[in-house]
Amino acid sequence: MKRSSVFYWLIGLVIAAIVIAAAFCFDGAARDFIAQHQNRALRKVMLNVSRFGDWPEHFALGLILAGAAWLRGNKKWIRIFLSMLIALAIAGVVGHGIKIATGRARPSVRTEEAWNRFSSKYHAFPSGHVAVSMAFFGVLFFASRRIGLVCLPIPIVIGFSRMYVAAHYLSDVVCAAILGILCALLVARVLLYSIENRQSKIEN
Repeated sequence: MKRSSVFYWLIGLVIAAIVIAAAFCFDGAARDFIAQHQNRALRKVMLNVSRFGDWPEHFALGLILAGAAWLRGNKKWIRIFLSMLIALAIAGVVGHGIKIATGRARPSVRTEEAWNRFSSKYHAFPSGHVAVSMAFFGVLFFASRRIGLVCLPIPIVIGFSRMYVAAHYLSDVVCAAILGILCALLVARVLLYSIENRQSKIEN
């Protein structure tokens, strides 16, 4: 690994650590602010965003896009869309494991309710919706910056919706986004960049 790559990784880790620490510090403030600014119409919209922003909808979209690319015979985009699905799956599995291990209560859970690690009420950390969405569209961003930038607001809106409906804290969303980015970067490096590098060497 080049020195410049190590430097950028260290900078990235420091920034991520600062962002995560800040998110935990502002958990209570963000929760209280959202609770005090509830709107019936907006809440209905956010509920729908949460409902349709989960992994089955992302997975179905990925399959449809991969199928369309296959029908057009575009091998590059078939590989990209399949990589998006793989990143989604990795983020989902890892995120679910962390949920069970941490057993963090959701903001909507009453303090008197019995704690249960395997109950969805205690699966707040991290946000599964945000992790899979960020991993899914993160691969697209690494494959095509222009198209990826257009789609990146999707996981951001999903993250806000999860906080708005009191399903997650700010730190749940932030850590999930970082998890999704890491999964997307890993998959892009292994399945996209490595293949492109091998192909360029063969052509040369």
